[in-house]
Amino acid sequence: MDIAKLALEDGTVFTGQAFGARGEVDGEVVFNTSMTGYQEILTDPSYHGQIVAMTYPLIGNYGVTPEDAESGKPWVRGFVVRELSGRVSNFRSKGSLSDYLAEHNVIGLEGIDTRSLVRLTRSRGALKGILSTTDLDDASLVAKAKASPGLVGRDLTGEVMPSTSRTWEPGFETGFAPHTELVSPGRRPHVVALDFGMKWNIPRYLVETGCKVTVVPGSTSAEAILDHAPDGIFLSNGPGDPSALVGPVAALRTLIQTAAESRGIPIFGICLGHQLLGQAFGAKTFKLKFGHRGANHPVRDDRTGKVEITTQNHGFAVDPATLPPDVKPTHVNLNDQTLEGLSHSRLPVFSVQYHPESSAGPHDSQYLFNEFRRLMD
Repeated sequence: MDIAKLALEDGTVFTGQAFGARGEVDGEVVFNTSMTGYQEILTDPSYHGQIVAMTYPLIGNYGVTPEDAESGKPWVRGFVVRELSGRVSNFRSKGSLSDYLAEHNVIGLEGIDTRSLVRLTRSRGALKGILSTTDLDDASLVAKAKASPGLVGRDLTGEVMPSTSRTWEPGFETGFAPHTELVSPGRRPHVVALDFGMKWNIPRYLVETGCKVTVVPGSTSAEAILDHAPDGIFLSNGPGDPSALVGPVAALRTLIQTAAESRGIPIFGICLGHQLLGQAFGAKTFKLKFGHRGANHPVRDDRTGKVEITTQNHGFAVDPATLPPDVKPTHVNLNDQTLEGLSHSRLPVFSVQYHPESSAGPHDSQYLFNEFRRLMD
């Protein structure tokens, strides 16, 4: 088995064995605490620009299957595990994790002390890194890691969002059956979903709550969005630094003003969409030390006092101290007290930082899709 190395900008180098593809990539090194769901993580476009390490020690044991994909391909820059399972045991599996990564040109690294890597990341913060099977010189790799661009100030959404609009139909992406319907559809309100790198489970849930969904690029202008005559507007997750998305924030301000003046169009944002809404209201975003990534993060809904276990994937957050008086925090992360949700006091506009569509993860938060549907009714 070929040697692979992961070098960090602080000078730390991890040496292990390569799997998947061969080559060299740079990225921000982050970790995910989920025990399962590695294929959903790999195919989540929000991970574009990042090298992901899994904290669970054994990965790959149930293989990969098209039904678990969250987009058309993996978006991670590299994938790091303690131990890659040598055997696939799952009646749904269509192949091994290593072959899947090789097919999509993603470099994997196994056999390193992932606990040490995570402890380092937690103490020093997310670090820029280089993952390589071609250059095995430590000093050279560390120099490359230091010179890599990182994520701060970068808009990566243009590299993952669709180029054209389309109507989302259940099962169109892989042909498998949709979820059980969440509510009786009745009238089908029309949702225009701005795709900044949207996970497929989001439009699935919107359709299953009885909505007609038109997916448009996240860069679509406010005027073009309104030309679709939406009953509701959805803002998706996506990669990179939210402060770099000046155009979408300006478009959101127009849409919010439209909601305020006459049409009252409900707006619902998730993850990056939450951060963009915060900025459209005038708030600031900041980079978290090592981010929140996993399927076990506790969040309290301050409107009810209930605690949800949530799926999360973000490295930036909205500063609640910068919210205007008419925008109220609604959800808080119980691990570090960061803002996890907001809503406008008068307008039908709300958002959450976490992923209520889960995939993979708990279903505690799917009620938010029903709340959005009720606002449109």
